[in-house]
Amino acid sequence: MTELAFSVLDIQPEPYAAAPQLTARLRITESTGTAVHAIALRCQVRILPQRRGYAPAEEDGLLDLFGGRRRWPETLKSFLWLQCSTMVQGFSSATETDLPLPCTFDFDVAAAKYLNALRDGAIPLELLFSGTVFTRGRQGFGVEQVPWNLAASYQLPVAVWRRLMDLTFPNAGWLRLDREVLAALARYRSVRGHTSWEAAVEELLQAAAAAPTGTAPAGGIQP
Repeated sequence: MTELAFSVLDIQPEPYAAAPQLTARLRITESTGTAVHAIALRCQVRILPQRRGYAPAEEDGLLDLFGGRRRWPETLKSFLWLQCSTMVQGFSSATETDLPLPCTFDFDVAAAKYLNALRDGAIPLELLFSGTVFTRGRQGFGVEQVPWNLAASYQLPVAVWRRLMDLTFPNAGWLRLDREVLAALARYRSVRGHTSWEAAVEELLQAAAAAPTGTAPAGGIQP
């Protein structure tokens, strides 16, 4: 039986990926001396929000996820961020390999909303490993399972996440809308003569801010 251990050496943005992607550099060690021919490696990456502090400026962005600060002792729980996989080439004793971490900037996804709310510091991550290990057996290849209790922790700097978003969506982001809402917004933009989506949305936000509480802003989106 193999005895594997995993550690995360670094996580950095992948500058040439077609979609937002971080790349984790893993170190894998095998302590029994068994030659590993390959590993079909799977990984769950979880965020542990309860393991860091939050500045007052970050509270508004976390409200939808965790409620007000007074509720955080009950609501700050770990949650799944990513599920990913890779093939690890054969090695003896130890090796290093890259694990692709495909990301999203979709604000309908809890992890993207959480990450966007953070201003600085680090994001506490836990990587849980599983998969299949191929070794030399008595009759050819031996097959073992990577046990789920193998894990590694990593403190991902918020600056690394923001650098990834700047590479993929420079000074921008995207928001998924219902088709009818998008059509209404398009009509509003056209009628008001705006040359960009930003101008249309900014006008609506300004109208909403100026309207008395509990009333619909003048010039709102009309069907």
